[in-house]
Amino acid sequence: MPERKGSRAKAVEGTPAETRELTFVRLLDSPRELVFSAWTDPHHLAQWWGPRGFSNPVSEVDMRPGGLIRIVMRGADGVDYPMIATFREIVWPERLVFTAVVQDKDGNALLESLTTVTFASEGDKTKLTVHARATSLAAPGAPMLQGMEAGWSQTLGRLGDYVLKA
Repeated sequence: MPERKGSRAKAVEGTPAETRELTFVRLLDSPRELVFSAWTDPHHLAQWWGPRGFSNPVSEVDMRPGGLIRIVMRGADGVDYPMIATFREIVWPERLVFTAVVQDKDGNALLESLTTVTFASEGDKTKLTVHARATSLAAPGAPMLQGMEAGWSQTLGRLGDYVLKA
């Protein structure tokens, strides 16, 4: 998908946009720097991103404001789910803010989200807070909104397991 400077993806004409907003807080048994690296290093990101049963054959990160994150999640059924995101803010190792667009196989935008991730040290642990506000842009995006809570919960569970082993 081409870079969209200064603009937002728009809902497909005739498709009502739905929005969902969720906040997740997890206390992870790993230091903040490691958890932050798990979000920003493409090798780490590929190991845990997505719900259970998903892999990430593509994981690219250009860690700078305006830089892109490109992930292709692959389901157990072999279906690919591409996502491209743009960093809005990076404060190492405290905060990430990015806008993400989930696409279909033809590059059409299905869902757009604004995600803010904060990393707070609590001794040798990390209090991770993820706030995501997503809007469906096309009919296939609406069911994705319904699965957003389960998807993020599983994803953050995978992150917790991964940073324990890293």
